[in-house]
This record gives sequence, structure tokens and C-alpha cells, in this order.
Amino acid sequence: QVQLVESGGGSVQAGGSLRLSCSASGYTGYTSVPATMAWFRQAPGKEREGVAFIDTDDVTTYYADSVKGRFTISQDNAKNTLYLQMDSLKPEDTAMYYCAASRSYLGVRLRPRAQYYNYWGQGTQVTVSS
Repeated sequence: QVQLVESGGGSVQAGGSLRLSCSASGYTGYTSVPATMAWFRQAPGKEREGVAFIDTDDVTTYYADSVKGRFTISQDNAKNTLYLQMDSLKPEDTAMYYCAASRSYLGVRLRPRAQYYNYWGQGTQVTVSS
């Protein structure tokens, strides 16, 4: 069973930076390695929103318009770790951030939709003050 554990959240002032990490374990073979990984966030009273996505085979990345140019998703295969570098943070970035993994490659239409991801972490809180 694949397990995802996020870390790196915290409180920061607007304009600051944070780096989130997602450590993955439980891969039992090639077929268990996720094809698409992502960072989602959910603020109180709002729907879960996909903000950054990566195809693990060719390392192609995609971003929601709300974070494009400020957030960077990356992976370290040797450490089985996914990262989210968040720069120029804004108060509206305040949310619980979740790491997610899909066994299948997700194209542009399915990638932002949470129901297509098989594994989720427990979340890490990011709070940005003005």
C-alpha cells in the first residue's frame, strides 16, 4: 500500500516562501509507481483545488493559473519524494495542502479532478498572513 506523508507547512508573511515535501513509501514494483502526482489544496469552505501536477516518467509539469510563475513542482526519484516550492506567497494561498498520486497517467481533462487520484497524504497546513 502506497503511503504519502507531507511536511514543510507553516506560517509565513505575504511575499515569503515555503517548500513542501511529500515522502512516498510502499512501492512494490514498477507497476506501483504513480504515473501522475500532484499537489492539491483546500481552504475552509472551499472545494479541493489542484495547483501543481507532474508526469513522473518525463517530468512534465503543469500548474493552475492561480499559482503559475510562483510555485514549482519537482520530484527526487532516488528519495521517492515530491516537492512544492512556493514563492511570492499570498494570503489567498492559505489552505491545507495535500500530496496525491495516481496509478494512471491523467491528461489535461482529468488531472485537476481529485477523484482520479488513488493515494493521498494527510495534509500540511500553510498560512500566509498579510
